[in-house]
Amino acid sequence: MISLANPGGEIFSLKGKRVWVAGHNGLVGSALVQRLEQEECTILKVSHSELDLTRQADTERWMAKFRPEVILVAAAKVGGIAANSAYPADFLYINAMIAMNIMKAATDIGTEKLLWMGSSCIYPKFAAQPIDEHALLTGPLEPTNEPYAIAKIATLKLAQAYAAQYGTRSISVMPTNLYGRNDNFDPQGSHVIPAMVRKMHDAKVAGSETVAVWGTGNPLREFLHVDDLADACVLLMKTQTHLQLINVGSGQEVSISDLAYLVADIVGYRGQIVFDSSKPDGTPRKRLNSLRLHALGWAPKVDLRSGIEDLYQHWQHAGPVPAE
Repeated sequence: MISLANPGGEIFSLKGKRVWVAGHNGLVGSALVQRLEQEECTILKVSHSELDLTRQADTERWMAKFRPEVILVAAAKVGGIAANSAYPADFLYINAMIAMNIMKAATDIGTEKLLWMGSSCIYPKFAAQPIDEHALLTGPLEPTNEPYAIAKIATLKLAQAYAAQYGTRSISVMPTNLYGRNDNFDPQGSHVIPAMVRKMHDAKVAGSETVAVWGTGNPLREFLHVDDLADACVLLMKTQTHLQLINVGSGQEVSISDLAYLVADIVGYRGQIVFDSSKPDGTPRKRLNSLRLHALGWAPKVDLRSGIEDLYQHWQHAGPVPAE
C-alpha cells in the first residue's frame, strides 16, 4: 500500500540533523547537497576514494563513527543502454551491495530516516502509460537495463522489509530520466541528454556532415531536471513518515527524434541527423504518473530547453574534451 502522511504540514525537521548524502559528487548527490544547504543541517560527505560502499565492514565502521541521523542515498553505478549492455554484472552487484550495506548499518546505529534513489526503469517494459506505482512487478522488464532495475527493485523491497521488521523509516523515490549540471558526458557511459550534447558538440567542432543517433528516434521519454528532483526529495523527507515507492516525474514527454533536433539547435550543430535503426530503442514509452507527489504541492520548475541550455553552458565552462 502507498500512503501519504500529513500532506499539508511538516512532520520531520532536517534542522540541526547530521545528514549524509551518499554519492555527493554525482549528478543527483551534488544537487541534493546544494538544496540541503538551505535546511540548516550538517551535511556529511565521503568520497568513493575514502569509502567503498560495496564493502560492508568499511561502510559499517564509517557510519558507526559519524552516525548520520538522516541519509539520502544517491550513490550508484548508472549509465545508458550501451553501458548497461556492456557491464550487466557491475550494474547489478554494485547497486545492490550499496543498498544492502547502508541499510544494515543504518538500522544498527539507529538512523532516523533514509531516502533511496531508484529509477523509472524498475517498471515493466510495456506498462500502461502513464506508469502508476502499482505497476511494479506486473510484467517483464526492459532487457537492456534489467540488471540495474533488479538492483533498484531489491533496494526498495529491502527498505520495506526493514520497515516491517525493525521500524526503519525510508522513502523510495522513483525519478524519471534525469539531467543537469555535473552530468556524466563519457561517450560510453552517459545518459541520453549528455550523450547527445557531447555528440552534437563534437560534430560541430569537427565539422561533421552527419551525426548518428541510436534507434529509430520514435521512443518517447520524460525528462526531469535534477534540481527539481532535489526539491521533491527534501519535501518528501520533511512531510512523509514512510513511503515504499513514489514517482517523481515532470509529466512532459518528448520523442528521441525531437530531442535530438532540440539539442542540435541548442548546441548549434547544422548537419544532418541520422537515426540508426540497427541499434536498440529501449522501452517504447516511459512516462510516470506523479499525481501523488503533485498532491503535496510539488511541481517542476525547469523547462527542458532552459535546462539543456544551462547544462551545455556549464559543461563548456568546465572544459569539454575536444573531439578526436
